[in-house]
Amino acid sequence: MTKLTKNQKKAFENYNASEEYSLEDASKLLKQINYAKFDASVDVNVRLGVDPKKSDQMVRGIVTLPHGTGKKIKVLVLCTPDKEQEAKDAGADYVGLDDYIKKIEGGWTDIDVIITMPAVMAKVGKLGRILGPRGLMPNPKAGTVTPDVGKAVNDVKAGKIDFKVDKFGIIHAGIGKISFEPKNIVENVSEIIQTISKLKPASAKGTYFKSINLSSTMSPGIKIDKSSIEGI
Repeated sequence: MTKLTKNQKKAFENYNASEEYSLEDASKLLKQINYAKFDASVDVNVRLGVDPKKSDQMVRGIVTLPHGTGKKIKVLVLCTPDKEQEAKDAGADYVGLDDYIKKIEGGWTDIDVIITMPAVMAKVGKLGRILGPRGLMPNPKAGTVTPDVGKAVNDVKAGKIDFKVDKFGIIHAGIGKISFEPKNIVENVSEIIQTISKLKPASAKGTYFKSINLSSTMSPGIKIDKSSIEGI
């Protein structure tokens, strides 16, 4: 086991790995046990009582976090010329089509989200082998394939994220930064948990929310007392 530094030991004084904390207390504790010298990301990990191998138990959705993610999202819009100005006015970082498709084919993926239109998906579709493994492939279910590219850009910039349960039945999502006020972390976590709650598959039996953990980039996970979150 890696030896803890003096700063790490001090940070962990008030932390009990086996204890469950209310969401409010966990959000405060998270800041206390953080020892990173940068503005670490805050993540929530939600283990669900579903079997992702069954298509009717795949949990996937989108949510707009009330306080955003704290991250500057670089957005590429692949669209027809008549939609380019709309995308630029909404704040897209990169706008175009054929030139950017060639760039991506050449290995460029320095972006966080790609938004495109149904009319050009035939061209964008061939990028699947590059974008798919990186989680960048546009998807109608995530709201990133739409004729309303301006609204899609605004939504992403405002803090809209998409999430999907992995093969182990866990949803991982970045919901803020360690510099956020605890109440903002609470509200962001509550929003995504309530959204996940509404997506419970009818075929899922037993306990839906198995466990919820909160962590930052360089901190251990904090177990959340599920009863402290409204809507589940």
